[in-house]
Amino acid sequence: MNRKTPKRARTHSSARAQSFRCLQCGLDISMSAMGTSHRNHCPNCLWSRHLDDTPGDRAADCGARMEPLAISVRGDGEWVIVHRCTGCGVLHANRTAGDDNALPLTRLAVRPLAQPPFPFERLAGL
Repeated sequence: MNRKTPKRARTHSSARAQSFRCLQCGLDISMSAMGTSHRNHCPNCLWSRHLDDTPGDRAADCGARMEPLAISVRGDGEWVIVHRCTGCGVLHANRTAGDDNALPLTRLAVRPLAQPPFPFERLAGL
């Protein structure tokens, strides 16, 4: 390789990585997971890295950490994690995996109740 080779071509070889290290908590994570074919977040802390434009394409140039913001539930009952990139601000919805830690998932799901955007006392006056 030489200096004229684009960065993306230099950093991604034809062989897929079998694991990655979480940029947030430092855990070594296997790329295989139940429930998803494109592991993109840490099952321990739920943080991700901005690598994809569409799931699995590894085409994003940003590479910044992606903070888990919320849980959304699809029509079929599947939970997805809403991530926001700390670098460019893009939002992504990522499928949960079978080995995701239930505690941070639950914390995300109840965050609107634990930290409401308005005082609950106002509801009493309605």
